[in-house]
Amino acid sequence: MTFVKRSKSFVLLVFLISSLLLRVSEASVVSSGDFNKDFLVTWSPTHVNTSSDGRSRTLKLDQESGASFSSIQTFLFGKIDMKIKLIPGTSQGTVVAYYMSSDQTNRDEIDFEFLGNVNGHPYILQTNIYADGVDNREERIHLWFDPTKDFHTYSVLWNVYQIVFMVDEIPIRLYRNHSEKGVPYPRLQPMSIKVSLWNGESWATSGGNEKVDWSKAPFVASFGDYKIDACIWKGNPTLCKEESNENWWNKNDFSSLTRVQKRWFKWVSKYHLIYDYCQDYARFHNKLPMECSLPKY
Repeated sequence: MTFVKRSKSFVLLVFLISSLLLRVSEASVVSSGDFNKDFLVTWSPTHVNTSSDGRSRTLKLDQESGASFSSIQTFLFGKIDMKIKLIPGTSQGTVVAYYMSSDQTNRDEIDFEFLGNVNGHPYILQTNIYADGVDNREERIHLWFDPTKDFHTYSVLWNVYQIVFMVDEIPIRLYRNHSEKGVPYPRLQPMSIKVSLWNGESWATSGGNEKVDWSKAPFVASFGDYKIDACIWKGNPTLCKEESNENWWNKNDFSSLTRVQKRWFKWVSKYHLIYDYCQDYARFHNKLPMECSLPKY
């Protein structure tokens, strides 16, 4: 009701500002929306099915093979969105991975991993970050919806200030750039976007106690409506680190969460977080990683 009561001039101003922001964002979009043009199949083409217009793609896992694809370009900072619908029904032991990786020995990596479960039990979404080849930064949540019923958008905002994992634009995890304090942060290595479906029964469900039920195969995950709004790597990190209209993600407005985003993040942490490495004192022998004692925003 409050929006209806606002003056026409204010509504027009909001519209003009929104249109300007949209144009700024679109100026740096580097995706075509066609999986065949932006990605290469990197594992088992027979287990990858792409629609005739290239706008949607599925991966299949059976006893013969899983499957994967990877972006043709590599990127240093930006925002990545991918709509995903996960494997319905029985899915224990399966892993759907959607991530960015630099493919170096001391690689940087930003991971979404969807861990399948016994039918009737919720999916687990695990996130992880590699920085200079070191990971052990897992967090896990239960989603507040059934991710097998419909497509949902899973996003990464990666800039010089922070990494934000989002589900339908709700921030579920933050990793702040504290490199000036000696905390490793992905900031020098360009990364490609990768998606895969594979057998992770040795660890993915109940610590490996629940194995893949191959009688329910094939297992199929679906992908579509992706957006890559990022700095294409051209050999000079300075071009991707600078703040500009094209590199909008590096603007100060995106240096931290907004007030509303902070409320959503706290809600996820309170009601949906089931594991946080920064709370696992036993794992780290009471010596938690340095970033665990530093501000998230």
